Amino acid sequence: SWLSERGIVMNNRQSQGKSTAIYCRLSRDDDLAGDSNSIIHQKDMLTRYARERNFPNVSVYSDDGWSGTNFGVQLESLIADIEAGKVGIVLVKDLSRVGRDYLRVGFYTEVTFPQNGVRFIAVNNGVDSANQSENDFAPFLNIMKNISHSGKVSNDFPFSDGFDCINRC
Repeated sequence: SWLSERGIVMNNRQSQGKSTAIYCRLSRDDDLAGDSNSIIHQKDMLTRYARERNFPNVSVYSDDGWSGTNFGVQLESLIADIEAGKVGIVLVKDLSRVGRDYLRVGFYTEVTFPQNGVRFIAVNNGVDSANQSENDFAPFLNIMKNISHSGKVSNDFPFSDGFDCINRC
């Protein structure tokens, strides 16, 4: 895989002594969708996932009420802990929980996490950076999730400059 070619091997043994970070986010818009997207549900689901796979030292970072286009305080704290070498694995429910700014999310998942030896797993998307060959479409999943969530292409996308995207975009 791309990661192993660069000497980046991510497994449970390498993560020993580091934490398994669970990141949960719920925006005010998501709150209207019901309990399936609730912070409690995300924490329970991801804690169970970590426990079933014997991932070490679980810690939870949670941004409640943060939009996917604005990165929350706890996500920034998680990134700081990753860069400080404290985190070995990051678990999220799906890519859209990290954020809906696909360029920034892509930078984290494709650059920041691998450079810091962090294994990234988006459970519902089937994304696991330890199996990089299976993740070739991961960047597109976040874009499609953004479109399906909002019913439109976000005006935050750089290719939307000069276009007025509304619900029928």
